[in-house]
Amino acid sequence: MVIKSILDTDLYKFTTSYAYIKLFPYAEGTFTFKDRDETEYSEEFLKEFLDEINEIKNICLTPNELEYMDTHCRFLPRVYWEWLASFHFDPEKVKASLDEQHHLHIEVTDYMYKVTLYEVPLLAVISELKNKYDHHVPNKEQVIERLKAKVLLSNNNKMTYSDFGTRRRFSFEIQDFVIGYLKEHSTYCTGTSNCLLAMKYNMRAIGTHPHEWFMFHGAQFGYKHANYMALENWVNVYDGDLGTALADTYTSDAFLSNFSRKQAKLFDGVRCDSGNEIEFIDRLIDRYKELGIDPTTKTIIFSNALNFEKSLKIFQYCQNKIRCSFGIGTNLTNDTGFKPANIVMKLKECRMNRNQDWRECIKLSDDMGKHMGSSAELEACLYELKLKG
Repeated sequence: MVIKSILDTDLYKFTTSYAYIKLFPYAEGTFTFKDRDETEYSEEFLKEFLDEINEIKNICLTPNELEYMDTHCRFLPRVYWEWLASFHFDPEKVKASLDEQHHLHIEVTDYMYKVTLYEVPLLAVISELKNKYDHHVPNKEQVIERLKAKVLLSNNNKMTYSDFGTRRRFSFEIQDFVIGYLKEHSTYCTGTSNCLLAMKYNMRAIGTHPHEWFMFHGAQFGYKHANYMALENWVNVYDGDLGTALADTYTSDAFLSNFSRKQAKLFDGVRCDSGNEIEFIDRLIDRYKELGIDPTTKTIIFSNALNFEKSLKIFQYCQNKIRCSFGIGTNLTNDTGFKPANIVMKLKECRMNRNQDWRECIKLSDDMGKHMGSSAELEACLYELKLKG
């Protein structure tokens, strides 16, 4: 079985799930799968994928896992973990099929606090199965040599980073091996987003909130108010904990223009997940200075398809200007010499309760290739935000 535990996922799935429970317990949503490479999948692949999904219904939070997470995640109350212990994935919620071109289609619909938990495990299953069906067999010696070079670069430059690689990992085995190696050899690895591996290796679990949190707010409260409302509601739930704000759901221009002095002071920093990182550094620093805030007290977390060489250039540019760290995913957990899957699952639509109509959810990003949503809704959003005439 590909998914080993309900904790075999990213921390931010749990933090976002709890935020929905606390503020929007009746809200529903649909997540949809997208393969950006338009890969052709076989009927055999689909069958094995569905078999894996049928297996994960048996996974539940164990007593030992509950105690560990309750002890190590002070920002999530014990009642959440006790609820999670009763939660099971429902294979009936996962609708998967192949079209005539053999492109894979997946949708999952449920209450927001439940459906958000499906995203990372489903992507991890697809990534691992795809490598299996493509007959990719990693060379462990090459994986070790690549890891050695990355760890050496980080150690020599005192560059902090964390593992963000669960969703597009080569396999659980490879991610497990990588995290074990980092634990033993890397001085400046600050943790992993994977809760199961954080528990196994006694590392810090890393994560805050995802694009979906902002996409939900955009659909429900309007694009002009989405960033502000999403951050305000996050503060209402976590009271200053988990203080890294995601900047690019509706472009970083829109985010920075609405980034209030209160929020800029309250949040520890910002995550940059698309666009030109150097330009973003300069614009964020200017915004902090405009608001009367010393940017050297703040942190940017970079997470846009990074490798260690690119991270080092960004790290060097940030010196004496602003703090920085890096969330590195595929380059850590799927650097095996084979082309990684370019796959995502995003929130397609949502509604506040069953009496409301469904509303489309979109994502703009600072990279055109990462835009998600219908062309009509994307155009409407761009117009509302005055990003297009």
